[in-house]
Amino acid sequence: MNVVDSSAWLEYFADGPNADAFARAIEKTSELIVPTPSIYEVFKRVLQQRGEDDAFRAVALMMSGSVVDLNIVIAMEAATISCDLKLPMADSIMLATARAYEGSHPVDPRH
Repeated sequence: MNVVDSSAWLEYFADGPNADAFARAIEKTSELIVPTPSIYEVFKRVLQQRGEDDAFRAVALMMSGSVVDLNIVIAMEAATISCDLKLPMADSIMLATARAYEGSHPVDPRH
């Protein structure tokens, strides 16, 4: 499973100098886990910089992976990670989500 940080998504969408480094994980959608806070961060930044149409296109591409909502278990694990590692909330949620799905199979977020 691959969890891609919001900054990596933004680099990919902007076709920045490091976009190719993230493309393999992003484009292998069968193994892609997308935490909802990442959708928030990417949508907000693309909306600010490029407008609503591009922001919706970015989210549509992100949704080709398995979108994982922030649930109680992940939230509590993220809080623990944040305290232990002194990470900001969003980074802690990304790491907790990655740990929750490490070694698992893709999930259908509708179930």
